[in-house]
Amino acid sequence: MEKYIVRKSGPLRGEVSISGAKNAVLPIMAAALLSDEDCVINDAPALLDVDILCRLLETLGAVVKKDLQDNVVTINSADISSVEASSKLVKQMRASILVMGPLLARKGEAVIPLPGGCAIGDRPVELHFKGLRALGADIRVSITGIVKAKAEKLRGADIYLDFPSVGATENIMMAASMAEGVTILENAAQEPEIVDLANFMNKMGAKIKGAGTDIIKIEGVERLHGCQHTVIPDRIETGTFMLAAAITRGCIHITNVEPDHVKPVIAKLRECGVEIIMMDDGSMVVKADEKPLTSTDIKTLPYPGFPTDLQSPFMALLTTVNGNSAVIETVFENRYMHVKELQKMGAKIKTQDRSATIKGTKKLKGASVVATDLRAGAAMVLAGLVAEGTTEVAEIHHIERGYEHFVEKIRGLGGDIERVEE
Repeated sequence: MEKYIVRKSGPLRGEVSISGAKNAVLPIMAAALLSDEDCVINDAPALLDVDILCRLLETLGAVVKKDLQDNVVTINSADISSVEASSKLVKQMRASILVMGPLLARKGEAVIPLPGGCAIGDRPVELHFKGLRALGADIRVSITGIVKAKAEKLRGADIYLDFPSVGATENIMMAASMAEGVTILENAAQEPEIVDLANFMNKMGAKIKGAGTDIIKIEGVERLHGCQHTVIPDRIETGTFMLAAAITRGCIHITNVEPDHVKPVIAKLRECGVEIIMMDDGSMVVKADEKPLTSTDIKTLPYPGFPTDLQSPFMALLTTVNGNSAVIETVFENRYMHVKELQKMGAKIKTQDRSATIKGTKKLKGASVVATDLRAGAAMVLAGLVAEGTTEVAEIHHIERGYEHFVEKIRGLGGDIERVEE
C-alpha cells in the first residue's frame, strides 16, 4: 500500500510550473476517436487517469503513443475495432463515459458500463443520455449497469440541460459534431475545459460556436481530420499551489497559468489577506508571509463561480486562519468526507447538510488520514505541511489521478513529503 508521509515544513518558497489540465485532456483524448488521422496532444499530464484512458482507447482499436518525457500523446483512431468499453477500465474513471458520444458519431453504436470515479456525490449520467437521445440515439441500461447506445443516424436538435453538466456538455458536443444539421445546446457548462475541447475540435474541422457561454451551436460535418493541440494549464492545480503558499504562509511563483481561470480563488484569497501579484509574463506570485490571514466564506458554484474541486483544499486553509468561516457546497452533496479527516488533525469544523462552519486554529496536529477523494487528498497534504508532527496520508491513488509529480513539486518548494510503499 502506498502512502504519503508529510511533516511540518515551514513556508513553501520557490517556483512551480502548472501541468496540462486533467479535466481538459481527457475529453480531448476521447474526441480523437472522431478522426481517422493522427491527433497530437501536447502538455498531456502524466497522470493515472490519462493512462487509464489511453488503455481504454487502445482496447477500442486506437493506436496510442505516449512520450512521457515531453508530455505528448499521439492518438490514431483509423481502425476502431470495438465499440465496447472495458468494464475494468471504465469503473476506474468516471470520464470514461466521454467515449460514448464519439463512438456514436463514428460507429453508430457504443456499449459502456456505468462509470466509477471519486465518491463525492450524485453525478447523474441521465443528462448525457437525454442529450444523446435528442440527437437520435436509442439508449438502454441493463439491470447489470451496461449502457447500450445505437443510432442509425444522428441528427441535430435543440437541447436544454437541466443542469450545466460539464460531462454532458462535452459528450453532446462530440456527438453533434458529426450529426446531420445543427444542434443548439442551452444551459451548457461554461468551464475553460469546454472551450479547450471546442478549440481542439474546431482544429479538426468541427463547426462549434459559443463554447464558454451557456448556448453552444454545433453545425454537423461529415468528417473530422487530425490536428495538433496544446492543453490549457490546470486551474485546479493552480489553485492548489496558491493555497499551498497561503496555508504555509509562504511565497510561490506560479508559472504556466491562466489567471482568468482562477478569478474566484484569487478573490477569496485576497479576502483572507493573501497578496497575489500578476507578472508581465502572465505568471503570478502568491505571498502570505507578511501579515496574519483572516477568515472568509465560500460557496461553490458551476463556473465561473468558486470551483467545487477547490472546496476541500480551501477548507484546510480556513482551519488555520483567524476567525470563523462558512462553506456552502452546492455542486455535490457528498463532498464533506474530508471533514472527518481534518477533524482527526484538530480542525474545528461542524457540518449540517451542505453547510460547514470552521473555527480557525493555529495548531493542527499530525495524524493518520485518508484521501477520501482526489481533491480531499490534496487538502490532507496541505494540512500536513503545517501540522505539528507527522501526517500519514493513505489511499493516495486518488491524488495521483489528478496531480502530476505532486510530491516532486512540493519538495521543490521546500515541503517535507515523501511517497512510501508498505
